[in-house]
Amino acid sequence: MAHIENGRQSFDTMSIRTISSSRMDDESSLGSDSEINGFTSDRQTDKYGFIGGAQQTDGSAQDLPPQVLRQREVKWLDMLSHWDKWMIKRFNKVRLRCQKGIPPALRGRAWLYLSGGKVKKEQNHGKFQELDSQPGDPKWVDVIEKDLHRQFPFHEMFVSRGGHGQQDLFRVLKAYTLYRPEEGYCQAQAPIAAVLLMHMPAEDAFWGLVQICEKYLPGYYSPGLEAIQLDGEILFALLRRVSPLAYRHLEKHKIDPILYMTEWFMCAFSRTLPWASVLRVWDMFLCDGVKIIFRVGLVLLKCMLGTREKLKAYQGQYETMELLRAIEPRYMQEGFLVREILEVPVTARDVERENYTQLKRWKKNRGELNFKSPPRLHGARIIMLAEPPRRQDLQQNPTIILDVPEPAPQLKKGKEEKKSMKKRRSIKKSLPILNIPNPYSLPSDPPPPPASDPPAPPPVIIETPETLPQTTVPETETDPLQHQEAPPTDVPPAKETPLQRSTQSLSSTDQDTYL
Repeated sequence: MAHIENGRQSFDTMSIRTISSSRMDDESSLGSDSEINGFTSDRQTDKYGFIGGAQQTDGSAQDLPPQVLRQREVKWLDMLSHWDKWMIKRFNKVRLRCQKGIPPALRGRAWLYLSGGKVKKEQNHGKFQELDSQPGDPKWVDVIEKDLHRQFPFHEMFVSRGGHGQQDLFRVLKAYTLYRPEEGYCQAQAPIAAVLLMHMPAEDAFWGLVQICEKYLPGYYSPGLEAIQLDGEILFALLRRVSPLAYRHLEKHKIDPILYMTEWFMCAFSRTLPWASVLRVWDMFLCDGVKIIFRVGLVLLKCMLGTREKLKAYQGQYETMELLRAIEPRYMQEGFLVREILEVPVTARDVERENYTQLKRWKKNRGELNFKSPPRLHGARIIMLAEPPRRQDLQQNPTIILDVPEPAPQLKKGKEEKKSMKKRRSIKKSLPILNIPNPYSLPSDPPPPPASDPPAPPPVIIETPETLPQTTVPETETDPLQHQEAPPTDVPPAKETPLQRSTQSLSSTDQDTYL
């Protein structure tokens, strides 16, 4: 396999090894790996976790407003909750939202659903734990351990030798060699797994790596690298239609595609582009498949070699290769690159048509392929239709489970409430009834007797003006106004009068006098 690291990245790796101290392996695993190595005191991480290096962002990129970000998160949560319906009935809307960019808080979960890793994980429950518990092939284990410190050495997750990130990366790569022993391990798989680990746990990253290696880029990491050579010829043929100037220049100087596109395609541009652009490319790549990788390569070739002025300045094979190794930052900027990718007229059908042509030419010139890779699936929808999931496979399981005490059953709670209500009622019944004095008594009424010896209720006595005689109304009077309970009066019974047993009702004057 060709060495996939360029000079700039090799220098970064050596720098981080020089900065690291000898006590790195003996440090505790508490805290982040950057804290262990003392980077927090003099160096700041960017929003993606990079402490330095070529992929650290300078903060000049404009972030989305929080309101827009919250709205997109709500939309993605709804899609993830009804993933099968969205993928089958409204996939164009899913594609559009991937092109706009997946919200950072949900990117890991969305990648797992898009790639089909979620379904694969649920259908092979416990498989990763089984592979993780095995020692692994010593041949591959030694190679993997040598490559761990080369993967994003300026990212806080992988900065510490033997830290959390490197341990999980080793587990994922070792598990894949056991899962596909006929393929083993390829150096280009390490950055793919590292990008996944930045966004999800080790088990999810493993199944995401499996899907990328088997469905999106089948045969890329197999012995002989025949699939990547075949895709190089496909890229060169598509370049003839997209940028004839760049095509003729590369053909003139006999620059084989394998010389400049190997790292691009095998690492899915994770070691070439600025990190903000890497994430946007991966959002579209996991949604629409390998055609996005072809589009990115075509955009870079067209921008760097698509004008006559640039071709005049780089006459020769060496000069052209140096140009492609140092792509201008403006062409890799997130906004510009995404717009150009969406405008490239290359579809999945074009890729498959050219793949058929190049495969036929390969068999004619070189014979049959030594490694028969599975067919390539173009995008999340095709993968889902090829392996229909069960409803429980798409169920979102919580990643953090807290031990919360179970609440008391509602039935017992209802019984307790009934008992307390009965107690309150019995207390109310046992309380003595107090004789409350009339707050509106007349000035001529005598003071009320002691509450301990209440008198018998006397007949109601109405005092009228001096011009009218005293009238007593019996308790059986049916006048509507007398249905209201009369205020208790503690007046002693008056003497018998001729009108005491009268059945006449009170006049309005008498009522006004009473009230």
